[in-house]
Amino acid sequence: MKACLNYKKIDELTLQCQTCSHFCLIKPGRVGLCGVRQNLGGKLYLLVYGRTAALGIDPIEKKPLFHFLPGTLAFSFGTLGCNFSCANCQNYDLAQISGLKGQVEKYRKIGRGHNFSPTELVSQALANECRSIAYTYSEPTIFLEYALDTMKLAKARGLKNIWVSNGFMSESALDAILPYLDGINVDIKSFSNEFYKSNCGATLEPVLKNCRRLVKAGVWLEITTLVMPTLTDDETMLKQIAEFIKNDLGDFVPWHLSAFSGAISWRLQNIPDTPAATIKRAYEIGKQEGLKYVYAGNVWASGLENTQCGSCGQPVIKRAGYEVARFDQAGKCKNCGEKIAGVFH
Repeated sequence: MKACLNYKKIDELTLQCQTCSHFCLIKPGRVGLCGVRQNLGGKLYLLVYGRTAALGIDPIEKKPLFHFLPGTLAFSFGTLGCNFSCANCQNYDLAQISGLKGQVEKYRKIGRGHNFSPTELVSQALANECRSIAYTYSEPTIFLEYALDTMKLAKARGLKNIWVSNGFMSESALDAILPYLDGINVDIKSFSNEFYKSNCGATLEPVLKNCRRLVKAGVWLEITTLVMPTLTDDETMLKQIAEFIKNDLGDFVPWHLSAFSGAISWRLQNIPDTPAATIKRAYEIGKQEGLKYVYAGNVWASGLENTQCGSCGQPVIKRAGYEVARFDQAGKCKNCGEKIAGVFH
């Protein structure tokens, strides 16, 4: 355990966590919606500090980040817990703590994961020739203190810090990580607040606000939308997301469109898998709205994961799964010299 950073005392019994935009009111012995921040003796503690529930070495394209050090490896880790309750979640065993979220004593006995200090995580990343550390698998906002201590050490050792996030962090949490954050992929799950409420147990506006702020702060941002039949495949809604990216963030911000698989979701096994044609149509919507970089993820669609020069149209990065072939020159098109948006050095 470690004392949390962002909270305040409401009364003699109640603490308000201020790490994410839920701003949970937590009574003694109870935890917030994330399941890992507990009121003990009038102080708020992170229960998963130094305890990874998932650990791996991934291609950075898996995050997905296509314009951030393409072709490199990211040392990736996450803990138990999440501040969302997405019915479509594919990591629900981690996020929902195997159905024991809120039952602290029971899931303490699970013993899942391994102890890794921030120093050990950075050392492992360097030993495995990774260029970055990815805070992923579950929502990094909920293990903020663990992530922040690791980010500070990583930056000092020349590693990049990247988050894979639902974007629901509070303003104060974003303040804390911005000096150390280099890149982030944020899910915009829908452009409907009602969908966020019913499917995720959250709201949309904090996500949009944080995306705007990330771009303004100079953090490299990429957006992902999971396209689910009957839920998030409406063409009008997809157009709204594309318009938001172009008008509020910039036409250079990449948009990843992923296909849904009901078989590996938490509560949506009754929803059919996303047809490849639906992903291709979403891709077309993004391009029609003027986005420079749109990618069709996890479907075999020739060329739709490649990066093309926005000026001459020549491919500068070709991808097949996680295999990457680069035809750029330090982030510039070899054919015409056009700069490709992103972090390439």
